[in-house]
Amino acid sequence: MKTEKRLKELGIELAPAVAPVANYVNAVRTGNLLFLAGKGPGQPGKPMPTGKVGRDMTKEQAYIHARETGLSLISVMKAELGDLDRVKRIVKLLGMVNAVPEFGDHPEVINGCSDLFVQVFGDRGRHARSAVGMGSLPRGIPVEIEAIVEIEPDPPAKARRIKPIGKTKAAKKKKKR
Repeated sequence: MKTEKRLKELGIELAPAVAPVANYVNAVRTGNLLFLAGKGPGQPGKPMPTGKVGRDMTKEQAYIHARETGLSLISVMKAELGDLDRVKRIVKLLGMVNAVPEFGDHPEVINGCSDLFVQVFGDRGRHARSAVGMGSLPRGIPVEIEAIVEIEPDPPAKARRIKPIGKTKAAKKKKKR
């Protein structure tokens, strides 16, 4: 529970993972990799942020939205894995920025998520990344980020004790007769 402790130290309380709004799932696991669907910024009970970076908001404001998006991705990891200590490594991020054509500071925006992952996961949070500009994003959100996460194997299932045939209570009663 080191990661949970780290979240508390940072004053972060995770909201529950938001259910997908279309015909997809939040995450798909294959082997030891967890592929997270793209998420955008926003907090439960608050209006979803919208707008183009470089016109409707600054890169500093968009950085905060990318950080919020990172929190949503961590919530999905928690929901999928149960224990954030099972995150072995954040492998890759794809950060998409809804920006005006002349905007060029996409990496500085997506740093909001990258910086958060390193704060929360330490060296396990260091990742490869792409930060690209988009002409638009769903519902006008300013950023969308998806992630690939390497996870620790499932903990071993508890071994079930199998009673040998002929040693059950019913078999013993039958034998006594």
